[in-house]
Amino acid sequence: MPLSEPQKRHLRALAHHLKPVVMVGQAGLSEAVLTETDLALTAHELIKVKISASDRAERDTIIERICHRCTAERVQRLGHVAVLFRANPEKKRPLPLPDA
Repeated sequence: MPLSEPQKRHLRALAHHLKPVVMVGQAGLSEAVLTETDLALTAHELIKVKISASDRAERDTIIERICHRCTAERVQRLGHVAVLFRANPEKKRPLPLPDA
């Protein structure tokens, strides 16, 4: 489900105080990192991922691969940090989103 701009703005505000929970190091994107990202999205729905790649295009490629593999939406990317969202309908109190 693509996010609307008001929804992205709301999620950016919620993510402002969050610290990165997943770090992609110099070794790049591994299966373990993808598994941890998937688990973090299931548990938290909204996470920050820090990517240590020096090239902007490489960071964008890594973010797109994570989003595709984990079926997540990219909310924002600022420098080396990306904010990702994936709704978890089985969670007791899911994150509220404004109407699209």
